[in-house]
Amino acid sequence: MGILLNTFIEEMKGIIKRHSFEGEMVLVYARPLTAEEAIGNPEHNDYPLLKGKERIMEAVFQGVSGHAYSDHTGNFSGSIEQVINLPMDNNFHRALLISTSNAILRSLGIIKKSRHCKDDAPVKCAKYLVDAITRFSPKHIWMIGHQPRLLEEISKNFDVRITDRDPDNIGKVKSGVLIEDPEELEGIIEWSDFIFATGTTIVNDTTDSFLADLPVMFYGITISGVANILGLTHFCPLGR
Repeated sequence: MGILLNTFIEEMKGIIKRHSFEGEMVLVYARPLTAEEAIGNPEHNDYPLLKGKERIMEAVFQGVSGHAYSDHTGNFSGSIEQVINLPMDNNFHRALLISTSNAILRSLGIIKKSRHCKDDAPVKCAKYLVDAITRFSPKHIWMIGHQPRLLEEISKNFDVRITDRDPDNIGKVKSGVLIEDPEELEGIIEWSDFIFATGTTIVNDTTDSFLADLPVMFYGITISGVANILGLTHFCPLGR
């Protein structure tokens, strides 16, 4: 388990204990949402959710929903104690933990957004991105994970390299940028002075592989709770 994920779990255990959740049998229900439920009916059809590569896991805790992207989803019903003590050995368990944590933190008012944006919100979201990144004055941005609208915006304004774990994307040119294989890439840390990373890296447990001395901004609803608790820079202006 990566250091970042382990640190977050320990923080969540403390929150659960302080609110006496660990001794209660709280119903936690998680299920993979359909694309329409998760993202609605956006104008573009190239989002990973609509391509079926990833789905959103939804956990419901005390009537509050929390979302997390994952390529490994399923159903679960049990207690908070069971969730927090699951072995973090696959993407399903990690997505369950992260979606559940987002629901818990939202129910406590610690975070205000815990669900994916819908319909035309991804297009609107991208319009906020350039200003959010410009304050870091980057020259070379490494984007981790392909989000079409966000890549369109930053590629117009910055020098960008992008990696993605989807083999169907690797080697393709999107918005004028070649999508590269993260397993075969060398020297990208030395080239970059800023990292813009999908929050699903916490579900994949790959965050430790790129956290270095560079500023990092995570995007997307998945990492909302983790970013808040651990003080990470987070971009998700139109999450629900």
